Parts: sequence; C-alpha cells; structure tokens
Amino acid sequence: MFGTCSLNALLAGAIIDLLIGDPHWLPHPVVLMGKLISLSEKLLRRIFPKKKRGENVAGGVLWLVVAALAFLIPSALLMLCYHVSPWLGFGIESVMCWQCIAARSLCDESMKVKRTLDSGDITASRRTVSMIVGRDTNALDEKGIARAAVETVAENASDGVIAPLMFLAIGGGPLGMLYKAVNTMDSMLGYVEPPYKNIGLVPAKMDDVFNFIPARLSALIMLLAGGICGFDIKNGFRIFRRDRCKHASPNSAQTESVMAGLLNLRLAGDAYYHGVLHKKEFIGDPLREIETEDIKRANVIMFVSALLSLVIFGGLRLLVLYLIHAL
Repeated sequence: MFGTCSLNALLAGAIIDLLIGDPHWLPHPVVLMGKLISLSEKLLRRIFPKKKRGENVAGGVLWLVVAALAFLIPSALLMLCYHVSPWLGFGIESVMCWQCIAARSLCDESMKVKRTLDSGDITASRRTVSMIVGRDTNALDEKGIARAAVETVAENASDGVIAPLMFLAIGGGPLGMLYKAVNTMDSMLGYVEPPYKNIGLVPAKMDDVFNFIPARLSALIMLLAGGICGFDIKNGFRIFRRDRCKHASPNSAQTESVMAGLLNLRLAGDAYYHGVLHKKEFIGDPLREIETEDIKRANVIMFVSALLSLVIFGGLRLLVLYLIHAL
C-alpha cells in the first residue's frame, strides 16, 4: 500500500492544496479529530482524579486513543480501497494527503491580514489576524499585527507544510493523519494555564517529540529557499544559530529565527495570551522596520520551501524504494 502509489498520491495532494487550499464548506478530518479530543477530554476528566497526577495520566490516555484512531482508521480505509481498486486507493489517499497540507490556506489567511492592513482598517486587521494566532490581538498596532502574521507563516511553514510532507513521504496518508492528530491535540490542550496545564502535558510533549527533527529540517530547507529567492541567507544562518532556542518550545524558534534573519527583522517578544502576559525573548535583529510586504515575502519563502521539501522528501522516498527493489 505504501509504495509508489503513496508517492503519487502525495504529489496529487500537494497539487490540489496549491489549487484550492481548504474550502470552508468542505468537511475536514481535523474537525472530527477536534470533536473526538473534546469528547475524550470530558470523559477522561470524569474518570480520573482531579489532581495533577490524575490529569497527567488522563492526558496520556487521551493521546494514545486519539493517535491510535488517527492512524488505524485511515490505514484500514486505504487497505480496503486499494484492495477494491488501485485507482480508488490512489484517489482516497490523494485526498488524505491534500487535507494534511496547509500551504494554500496559510497563504490565503495571512494575506487577508496584509490586505486589511493595506486598507488602513486596524479593527479589521486585528480581527483577521486573531483567526490565525493564539495571542490576544485587541491592543496590537499595525507593526504588531504584521509581525504576528509573519511569525505565524514562519512557524506553520514547518507544522502545516514541511513536516506533513515529510511524514506523508515516509508513511503515506495514515502517518500524515497521525501527525495532524498530534498537532491538533497540542493546539487544543497544550496550554500552560489551567484547566489544560496538567491534562495537556503529554499532548504538548509528544508534539515536541514529533516536531523535533521536522522543525530543524524545515529551518535548513527555508534557508535554502531564502537563498534561492534572493533574501539574506548569511544573516538567516547567523540568526538561526544564535536564536533558534529562544522559545519555550524546543521547535518553534527554529523556523522563526530563519525567517527573522532572512528578512532582516526582529520577531517574537512579549505577548498576551488569554489576558496573561508571557515574557518572550526577541528573535532576530531590528535591521529595519517590519512592513506589510513582509507577509508576502514570508509566503514566498514558505511556498519555495514547500516545493523544495516535495522534491527532497519525494526523491529520498524514490531512492529508498529503488534500493528495496534492488535488494
């Protein structure tokens, strides 16, 4: 099942994502994952003691259940479809791959922020950027909004584009869906404030584990993409080496530091989440002031990185398949 057909499905899924992104009217598996996570959380909170250890264990059980279902259900579905017809299997797996990749939607949503900023409507800009970031946006000025959008593109270039491409190249649709479930659990439960601090511990740590290698590969691929696009690759590498660990997460600053260096910007810094101030170090140097055009530049780097990732991971997959058949 996970042979050349999966690689073809990956290419087809990437093309579909590039063409139409994620239409809001179309049902998405992440929505189903979210409902499963919410139901599991409510059930497990009733079962396990409402103490730190009990909630930690509940979070671990939740992670195992959701991760197992996210991998096993797509695996069983593809086995059945490929058994019925290779073309049916290819079609279903192409859809799975498409729904794991978020390059077009990341670009579309961040460029909405640019357009509202260019229109001069600060209220609309705050509302638009609030759709793609977790921080409080009510007090952000124009530069803060643009900075938040660039940071989101930088971080999600790994989580939403390059890392899914890597997992899809390794294990096809099922592994891609598992990765999406890991990300979704972290985004829903991985907060340091109550009531998620304890039950979200395992989901947050497992997200760190799953993204450890992809985040670093993404940073290197983005450096290459930035060089191809004519951005400051020397400064990108310098800031990456210096600032890649300036984040509470071991992974988030990897690509953010590259983006800051390539664009000669200073990103990150203190931010409010749910009314609580979170102290954060700055990433990058303020060699120039941020502008709305930087959102477009960040997306150019993201798209070129996605293309490079598809070539690199797909090429490695073909090489592995060739070696396996040769043996």
